[in-house]
Amino acid sequence: MTIHPQASPLDRLAALGLTLPPPPEPIANYIPYAIHGDLLYLSGQGPRQHDGRLRIGKVGRDVDVARARADAELTGLNLLAVAQAALGDLGRVKRVVKLLGMVNAVPDFADHPKVIDGCSSLLVAVFGEAGRHARSAVGLGSLPDGITVEIEAIFAVEDRA
Repeated sequence: MTIHPQASPLDRLAALGLTLPPPPEPIANYIPYAIHGDLLYLSGQGPRQHDGRLRIGKVGRDVDVARARADAELTGLNLLAVAQAALGDLGRVKRVVKLLGMVNAVPDFADHPKVIDGCSSLLVAVFGEAGRHARSAVGLGSLPDGITVEIEAIFAVEDRA
């Protein structure tokens, strides 16, 4: 599928057959995003489906790499939903700067980068070259509510002017 390079981020999502879910509410005492200067810091999000249900399981035991990668893409949609709520327009994103991807994995799991690629590939599809980013992908013994992945992000954004 070819997506026009001048298409808006929401148009690119639509061309991929994807829609933004409602932005998730924080599950503890934090805010979903903070803007400082031209940077948008997005709190960690997980694979919350449009109906509010979470994708859970231990990667390498309950969940295979393909399903975990899909969960990382879903997590990317949740990050974009928060960014849309924060900015009012995803077109204000100048660049995806950094991702931290965390995988709820068994101790001997080694394919963390392949899992987090689900989110990374989505961001490149939505923002083009501006979606390419620095990234860390790590495994953890557990994540909140037993979710498969959690990802946080930093975006460079245009001023509101």
